[in-house]
Amino acid sequence: MMNILSMIDPTFLVDLALCAIIGYLIGAERESRGKPAGIATQSLVIGGAMLFTYLSLIIDGESKTRIAAQIVSGVGFLGAGIILKGEHGIIKNLTTAASIWFAASIGMAIGFNYYLAAVLAAIYAIVVPKLPHPKKSKIIYERTHKEKDFLVSKEKADTIYGLKPVALLAR
Repeated sequence: MMNILSMIDPTFLVDLALCAIIGYLIGAERESRGKPAGIATQSLVIGGAMLFTYLSLIIDGESKTRIAAQIVSGVGFLGAGIILKGEHGIIKNLTTAASIWFAASIGMAIGFNYYLAAVLAAIYAIVVPKLPHPKKSKIIYERTHKEKDFLVSKEKADTIYGLKPVALLAR
């Protein structure tokens, strides 16, 4: 009886382990901020992209990027389904979609054995969301024909018909 581990390419095991570690680190950073696409999602996207890339190298040695190239559009389609347009045209989950797309690129780097690039990209993916954002002012606007108040950004107020400023709030 043949040992199953002798049939597995050791590079694949290293790739899979690196996917799990990087997926955990990026996912943990997102979960620590209460964001979707945490540990499981990041690990699966990175691992899946790596596997497609790995198989692309094995299956078609002449065109190494043919299968891998489809990852970019496929994961982009997945990300597009996550993005939501909420109340008053406010877009949600854009960073979540971007993190999934970026995770796939890390998986591809691992699949092509560009380990340093994958590790540096993972550090980038963990650090960027933690960068301080510029302080924004919020303005409360009210509809002239309703008695409800809405909290929207100043930029959105120009695009929403019938709103006039009521108060300025510092965030």
